[in-house]
Amino acid sequence: MTPLSLLKLPSLMELSAGRPDIAVGLIDGPVAVSHSDLAGNTREVPGVVAACAQATSVACRHGTFVAGILCAKRGSIAPALCPDCTLLVCPVFAEAVAGNLDSPSADPEELAAAILACIEAGAQVINLSLALMQASPRAKRALSQALDHAARRGVLIVAAAGNQGAVGSTVITAHQWVIPVGSCDLRGKPLNESNLGHSIGRRGLLAPGEQITSLGSEGKPLTLGGTSAAAPFVTGAVALLWSLFPTASGAKLRLAILQAHARARPTVTPPLLNAWAAYQTLLATDPRRLTYA
Repeated sequence: MTPLSLLKLPSLMELSAGRPDIAVGLIDGPVAVSHSDLAGNTREVPGVVAACAQATSVACRHGTFVAGILCAKRGSIAPALCPDCTLLVCPVFAEAVAGNLDSPSADPEELAAAILACIEAGAQVINLSLALMQASPRAKRALSQALDHAARRGVLIVAAAGNQGAVGSTVITAHQWVIPVGSCDLRGKPLNESNLGHSIGRRGLLAPGEQITSLGSEGKPLTLGGTSAAAPFVTGAVALLWSLFPTASGAKLRLAILQAHARARPTVTPPLLNAWAAYQTLLATDPRRLTYA
């Protein structure tokens, strides 16, 4: 079993590699944009520098790894879910700061500003493979307001649930609009280190986060795990679905991908992403899809 087959993604990937008018916001570290295996549809959010200054930095390695899951060339070592989509890179991790490759941390106020910047730059879905630093009530309020703005604009937010092995929520994963992602092994069993919680169980999904191989910023493949690696599988699936149904609203896409939550789920563990079932749900409600392909 591979990560892609576990999530029922190969059939969806045969239908589409994405569309340039579907923009994926990557709020992470900078990206090695000149990497030969990146598809090349990378844009900077105005006012930021997307490219790495230090290829060996934790920030650059993490950003490039996540970018590879989303937008590497098909046939590369990376999962390469939506290479024809536009990748909007908005770094929030400083390259000079040491960190944890499995769960880098972001300042809530900087993250709020990055979310707003990605929305203004045209992102339809934003990937957050990060944890939050300790913050004041004011900073948390700013982040919550940015997430509220994303909801009003119909911009989907996919966020890593975290790797502390805790049961609970953060200001991100507790937000009604956010799709939190926990990590599992290749049998679909949640990993012990993946955070769980009532909001994650009700509105989240599981995706593989064990021994995931993607692009490394220094030219060699990089293998990582955790919810940071799991989240972009969900983000990439959303981007592919939006590429196939470009007139669908964010609310409609979110409902389709969370269809397992159509009934109440009194559990802290979310279901596994089923990308093909989400496609079938959208096809049943929007049979015009064939005219978009």
